[in-house]
Amino acid sequence: MFFFILMSFFANFTNQMAQPIFTLSPEMQQSWDYVMGQMLSFVNDTNADVDMAYDFVCDQLGIDSFVDNDSAWDDFYMTWESADNRNPRWIQRWM
Repeated sequence: MFFFILMSFFANFTNQMAQPIFTLSPEMQQSWDYVMGQMLSFVNDTNADVDMAYDFVCDQLGIDSFVDNDSAWDDFYMTWESADNRNPRWIQRWM
């Protein structure tokens, strides 16, 4: 009997872990777009690295993570990478 209870616990735990933490649903898209704009300003103002920017986005959206969502991660990384301060001004002049 103990074995079945234990297996049931692990099955429930695994199912909970397999569910996505964040989905970029149509309802969430407007909030996501707003936070991406805010993150761009945050990165430009603070020279935040990718970890700081990631924490900022999670904090603003009130979520634990979004790294498991490929489209959200790609959008986040492209926005972070496009921040003005990612390349020093003297490099940008020569590009």
